[in-house]
Amino acid sequence: MARSAALAKTPRSTSAARHADTGSGTTQRIVDSITTAIVERRLMPGTKLAEQQIADIFGVSRTVVRQALNQLKSDRLVTLEPARGAFVAKPSPQEAREVFEVRAMLEAAMLRQLCAQVSDAQIAELRAHLAAEAAAVARTDVSGRTRLLADFHVLLARMVGNQVLAELLQDLLTRSSLIALMYQSSHSAEHSQAEHVLIVDALEKRDVRAAVRLLEAHLGNVERNLRLNPRVADLAAVLQPV
Repeated sequence: MARSAALAKTPRSTSAARHADTGSGTTQRIVDSITTAIVERRLMPGTKLAEQQIADIFGVSRTVVRQALNQLKSDRLVTLEPARGAFVAKPSPQEAREVFEVRAMLEAAMLRQLCAQVSDAQIAELRAHLAAEAAAVARTDVSGRTRLLADFHVLLARMVGNQVLAELLQDLLTRSSLIALMYQSSHSAEHSQAEHVLIVDALEKRDVRAAVRLLEAHLGNVERNLRLNPRVADLAAVLQPV
């Protein structure tokens, strides 16, 4: 009798587990979709993320949407405001500076390690990635080129063989995309792509000093082209009747 009762409970437990897995998978799908939209600059800082609308888009409950938004909040991509809801985050100038400072430290160390171990096959893979970047830039594929330009840095991290570093860098790059949108980066995709080519040229020569110098210059160029210190308008001048 006890065995029969146990067997009777098994299908229900399995079903519950399956539903739990499905819910978790959907939560991650929402997280990934919003993150990708931020990286590809299709979601602007400050955009309201209406729970019901997202629930309708994905065909899920608002509870699942809230789980996704809470995860994005932990990743600092979304802010949750009482009585107002969820919004795409608006990074502060100080946060922007700190993100680029951490990126410079991490990526310089990563490139030193990669330069000592990079294979000819990996160089060929990087060249193929550069070709895809150039094609996306040439056809003015804004979302595609933005994603590829960010993925270049993650690809370098994966080639080092450190998955934790790759994931950490992916998070920083997503925040960098928000920062570039927030502070109107004037660093063009063409310039970024050309700088990537120079970095790979140095890697191919196994010239660690040149590779690190070019990487630091690349990140410095991107940061310098952000309007982190916008001119504060003089209210009297702005409102002066014409």
